[in-house]
Amino acid sequence: MAPGRRRALAAIAALPGLLAVSLRAAAAKGGLAQRPIPSTGELLPVVGVGTWQTFDVGGDAQARAALGEVLSLLVSAGGKVIDSSPMYGSSESVAGDLAAELGLTGKLFVATKVWTRGREDGERQMEISFRRLRVKRMDLMQVHNLMDVAVHTRTLADWKAKGRVRYVGITHSSSSAYAEVERALDAHRYDFLQINYSLGEREAERRLLPLAAERGAAVIVNRPFAEGALFRRTQGKPLPAWAAESGIASWAQYFLKWILGHPAVTCVIPGTGRPAHMRDNLAAGMGALPGEAQRRRMREYFDSL
Repeated sequence: MAPGRRRALAAIAALPGLLAVSLRAAAAKGGLAQRPIPSTGELLPVVGVGTWQTFDVGGDAQARAALGEVLSLLVSAGGKVIDSSPMYGSSESVAGDLAAELGLTGKLFVATKVWTRGREDGERQMEISFRRLRVKRMDLMQVHNLMDVAVHTRTLADWKAKGRVRYVGITHSSSSAYAEVERALDAHRYDFLQINYSLGEREAERRLLPLAAERGAAVIVNRPFAEGALFRRTQGKPLPAWAAESGIASWAQYFLKWILGHPAVTCVIPGTGRPAHMRDNLAAGMGALPGEAQRRRMREYFDSL
C-alpha cells in the first residue's frame, strides 16, 4: 500500500475518536450533532441546507414564506450551514433577504462560490455575492466546479489573510472531475471540499474522502439524494424492520444518516423549500449515527431493492 494511502486511512480511522465528544454532547442536548472543521476545530452542525433550485424563487411571496420557515427550523434545531452560488439564479438574494428579515444573519454559517474566469471578474462576482447575502465577511467561499481554480485560489488566499473570508474551499458534483479534484487537493491546502456523495453516487469514498481526511479538509456533501433518484428507487418500498431501532423514521433519514456515518463527512446540505422536509432532514442529524457495520447493512439493503 502506498504511503499516502496509508496516511489517508489512518486519518479516517482516527476521526471517530476525535468526533465522539462533540457527538455525545449534541445528543445529550437533543440537538444536531456537530463535527469539527479540521483546520480550526470550530464545530459545525452536521445538517445544513442547500439552495440550488429551491431558493431560486425571486419575489414569490408564498415561496419565500415557506423558505423563511425552513431557515427558522434550521436555526432552532441548532443548525446554521446554508450554501449557495451565483449560478443559482435568485438564491443568494432570497437567502440574504430572508436571513435579514428573520434576524438570522449572524446565526448562520454562510457559504457561497465563485463561478467565473479571471481575477477581476472573480472579485467582482464575489463582491456581488457579499451584497446579495448581506454579509461583511463570508464564512466560506468556494471555487465552484474548479472553474479557473488556480486564479481564484490565489485571490481567496489573499482575502482570507485580510479577513474577508473565514474559510476557503473547492467544489464539484461530478465523478468525471474527481481526478482534477484530487490534483487540486494535492496542490493546495483547502479548508473545505464540497462533493457529491450518496448511496446512489459512492465514487467519492474510494479516494476523495480519504484524501480530504489526509489533507485536513472538512467535507460538505451535496446531492445527498442523487437529485431524487434515491426516492424514485425506494418509492412504495418499506424501510427495513431494523431501521426504527437505529432511529430512522423515513427514507430521507436513512439516506442522510448513511452519509453522516462516514467519519470524513462534516456536513450534508440537502436542498428543500418545504418545512416538513426540513424537519425530516434535521432529524437525521440527531441521535446516534451509524458505524461501519451499520452502514454496510444499510448499503446492502438499499442495493437489494
